[in-house]
Amino acid sequence: MAFIKNVNLLLRLILELCVVVSVGYWGFHIRGGSVVKWIVGMGAPIILMVIWGTFIAPNSAHQLPAPLRLCLELVVFGIGACALWASGFSNLAKVYSICVIVNMFLLWYWKQ
Repeated sequence: MAFIKNVNLLLRLILELCVVVSVGYWGFHIRGGSVVKWIVGMGAPIILMVIWGTFIAPNSAHQLPAPLRLCLELVVFGIGACALWASGFSNLAKVYSICVIVNMFLLWYWKQ
């Protein structure tokens, strides 16, 4: 069982990285000039990483209460799913969303 729990934690890390990649990909493929694409493509993932590291990460300095943390996690993961959808990867966005829901449920169930 410990192996499965560790795989679930690995899935969490992969989902977190997918948020950064999907938002960056979306940012580089929006309409506009190349300067705008670079600003959004680099800026949006950096902003999400700062929010994640500040409020959601397990060892963050500003731990939020559990309900607020859960809401913020859902917002961040939802942004990743919306970025995939907006980039034209609707099926991938659906799979990603299902993986996020299953992962969050298992994290809660196993108290990880």
